[in-house]
Order: sequence, then C-alpha cells, then structure tokens
Amino acid sequence: MKLTTAKLTGLFYLGLAITGVFAFLFARDQLLVAGDATQTAANLVKDETLARFGIAAEVLIVGFQALAAVWFYKLFKKKDSFTAGLIAVFGMVNAIVILTASAFWLMALNTAVAGGSSDTVLTLFDAHETLWQVGALFFGLWLLPMAYMAQKYDMPRGMVWFLVAGGIGYVLSTFTGIVLPEQTTLNEALPMPATIGEFWMIGYLLFKDVKG
Repeated sequence: MKLTTAKLTGLFYLGLAITGVFAFLFARDQLLVAGDATQTAANLVKDETLARFGIAAEVLIVGFQALAAVWFYKLFKKKDSFTAGLIAVFGMVNAIVILTASAFWLMALNTAVAGGSSDTVLTLFDAHETLWQVGALFFGLWLLPMAYMAQKYDMPRGMVWFLVAGGIGYVLSTFTGIVLPEQTTLNEALPMPATIGEFWMIGYLLFKDVKG
C-alpha cells in the first residue's frame, strides 16, 4: 500500500484512536475510583505497570493527535486552507490539553508510589480528569471543520452528519459536564456519534483514493 498523504493521515488518526481506547477507556478505568482517594492510591501502587503504560499511551495520543492535525492540513489545504488550518489548530490545542493531563496522571502515580497523601493523589488524578473534560471542547471543534472538508470532498453524507453530531456533542458535553455534573448518562451520550464518524473517516482515508 502506497503511503499517500490521505493514508498517512488515516494511520495517524487510527493511532490516536487505539492509544485513546487503551489509555482512557481501559487503564484509567482500572485505576481511578471516583471520590475514593485511598483506593485510587492503592490501585496506582498495586498496578504501577498498568499505570505507566497508560500514561505512555496517553502521551502517544498527543503525538498521534499532533501528527493527524498536521497531515489533515496537508491533505486539505489546497481546496480550503482556512478550514484545513482550523482542523490543525484545534487538534494542536487538544493535544496540548492532553499532554498537560498526562503530566498530572504521572504526578499522581509518582506521589502514590512515594507513599504520599492519598488525598493529594486523588486531587492530581482529578486534575487529569478535569483537563480531559474541558479539552473535549477542542476535540469537538476539530470535528466540525473536518466534517465541512469531508463534504467538500464528496465523502459519504452519513459520515459528514456523524462528524457534525459528534462535534456538537463534544462541545455540548463540555458545558453540560460543568453545569449538570450529575447527568452522567447525558454527558457520556452526547459525543457518541463522533466514534462512528471518526472510524468511518479513518477507514475512508485508508481505503479510498483521497487526493489533496
């Protein structure tokens, strides 16, 4: 398979998705016990290897996010450099937020391993969670210009609408998570269409001939 700009973009996006699933949906969920400082600290010490691989995966998310943002710009800039630039800028901001979040996770782990206060460990891990929550704003914002470019390139209409719904969902979930924190089902459901749209985009970039 010739590694065209589109295929490289798809590979970087796939790397972002895979590392995201491992770091945020697997490793983090195995370690964090919301509101329970003692158990969270104990989990970090007991499963230190999992925690370190989770943090490493989260740093990889940052790398893949940055590379995908740059390659989306490279792919789309000839047709609409402004919109392509929005994808790159919003993607980069999101990468910076996640990089900061991963630093808090590492500090939480190091504090737990050193025998520090469980309350401090949970506070650091909560900072990690909060950064992911507010960073969802920019992950939503990067999907909206992506959807616009998908439409300009005559990609499947269904993909475009899932990207739009997912982008709006991420943006809304940022604010509902702040204003309505107890509505966890709503806050988790709002971004769900993005998953379909993103994997559809990944597959399209990898297996269709998209010219920049």
